[in-house]
Formats: sequence, C-alpha cells, structure tokens
Amino acid sequence: MRIALLGPIAWRTPPRHYGPWELIAGLIAGGLAERGVDVTLFATLDSVTKATLDGVVPAGYEEDDGIDGRVWEAIHVAHALARSGEFDLVHNHLDWLPLAFSAHCRAPMLTTVHGFSGRDILPAYRRARSHFVSISDADRSPDLDYLATVYHGVDLAGLPFHADGGDDLILFGRIHPDKGTDIAIEIARRAGRRLVMCGIVQDRDYFAERVEPLIDGDRVVYLGSVGPEERGTVLGSGAALLHPIRFAEPFGLSVVESMACGTPVVAYRKGSMPEVVDEGVTGRLVGSVDEAVAAVRGIAGIDRAACSARARQRFSAERMVDDYMTIYRKIIC
Repeated sequence: MRIALLGPIAWRTPPRHYGPWELIAGLIAGGLAERGVDVTLFATLDSVTKATLDGVVPAGYEEDDGIDGRVWEAIHVAHALARSGEFDLVHNHLDWLPLAFSAHCRAPMLTTVHGFSGRDILPAYRRARSHFVSISDADRSPDLDYLATVYHGVDLAGLPFHADGGDDLILFGRIHPDKGTDIAIEIARRAGRRLVMCGIVQDRDYFAERVEPLIDGDRVVYLGSVGPEERGTVLGSGAALLHPIRFAEPFGLSVVESMACGTPVVAYRKGSMPEVVDEGVTGRLVGSVDEAVAAVRGIAGIDRAACSARARQRFSAERMVDDYMTIYRKIIC
C-alpha cells in the first residue's frame, strides 16, 4: 500500500503552535509510517515527519510574509497530483482546491473535510472525483455522500493526566468571535474564577475591542499562542476548559486535549460538542452563560480520572489511524 498524504501548507507540519489540519495530517503520516506503510507527506519543506517528505514551498505561508498562500497552494497541489500515479491512494487534507483538479489525479482520492466551510464551495465538491470522510456527524453536508465519520485523534503522550487541577478556568484556541472569547471572560467573572487564555489572535479588531481591555494579568491572563511543549501543562492545570462557541464547531481539538489531561469541559451545545463531550463524564453541555456558570460551580463533581480515561479511549491518534487504514483498504481493494 502506497499512500500520498496531501497536507495543508499554512503552517509547518507538525505545527509549532497553531495549525489543526497540519497536526492531524502529521499524526496520520507518522502513524502510517510506524505501521510500515509506504507513505509520502506533501507538506512544507521544513516539516518534520517519519513519513517520506515531499513538497515545493519552504515554509508555511502564515509563518512567512513573503509566501503568497494562493499561489503556493496551487503549486503545491499541482506538484502532488503530478506524482499521484505513483500511489495507490491520495488522502487530501487541503479542502476544496485539490478537488477542483481531482480529474487529473491518477489514483483514488479520499478527502477529509476538516470543517465544511459553506455552500459556496459545494461546486468543487460536487464535481470532484473523491471519496469523503467527515470529522463529526454534525459537520456533514446533506449535499455530499460520506464513506464514514472519523473523529480526530491526538498524541496522548504529550497530554499527561493531571489528577489535581487548579481553580483556574482555561480558554484554549484562536481568539475570534466564533470561539466566544468574550463570553468565556464573562462566565469566569460571574463564576468568581481566574481565566487563563491561550491562542493566536485571528480577529485583531475583535481582540482590541472586546478582549484586550479585559486582560488585567490577574483575573484574566493571556499567555499568547502556546506550543505543544506547554500545551499539556496548561490544559491539565485547570478546573475546567471553557468552550462557549458561537458557531457549529466541526470537532474541537482543544476540547479533546483538555479531557485527555483530566480537565473536564464546559461547552456550548453546538455543532459536534454533543458527539465529543460525554455529558457528566468528560464535561457539561450548556446553552447559556447562566448554565455555564452553574456548570463551573459544580465541576468538581466530575471525576478527572474517568474523564481522562474516556477521552483516551475515544480519541487516540492510534484509533484514528486504524480507522483510516480500514477506509484505505475498502477503497483500494
């Protein structure tokens, strides 16, 4: 079995701090290589992987202002598809762009839809010669047929269990209105808890107007974008992770990572959250600030060891790779 993983190039694989699509592509590539699969990862040339690395762009376009993402994504896709005849399957992690050229792919294509971004991209999906996998049932489009849903897995080795979390609440993820950063600050204030925030600033106007004025370094702390070395420590140090999203979250990697560390989640009941969070075991699902505050006040009732065990059983990288291997065999055989 020869597999080509067509990865994204916004960030290095694995990402230094942010880059969820790159993270998943890297974990799959590494897991396949460990199983003895002949796998080539098409990614930025500064990427680090156990697979064979190929690519054309030196670094991620979000990390180098001199790289135009529109241009280099097209060159990246063209390079990978030119080699597609060398593989038994091309696994696409780059959303719609490779689908527009899927007729030129000389091997079967499988596309993991890392969050369906809207009906405007449907023409590329409808015309594509590709199989599709969703990352949650909630994120499926009624206009597409899917082979399966494969929940993301995470590197559990980098997420040690913390039996004793502190009193702080944690917010982990991009700072954007969709993620409800301002709502999390309000929940923490009303619950009488300190809030520790981590993540890239994706909406600078929102940050400047709604978030930054409330950061005081005492009750509201912002640590910036935290890399994989500190991720487990920060997530494991909290009483709970807040996830008061305003949008239909396709999956939520930080939610799973927090639960794996033993820190339960208080999440708004939107998108994939009812699939990812096991009510009363790995967290609480809520629908308002009032409900979130009540959930925080009762969060000590959730057993951290049981929370971690459930997350580790459901969301390991090994389980994710096994799921994809099953799908590869169905397509190839």
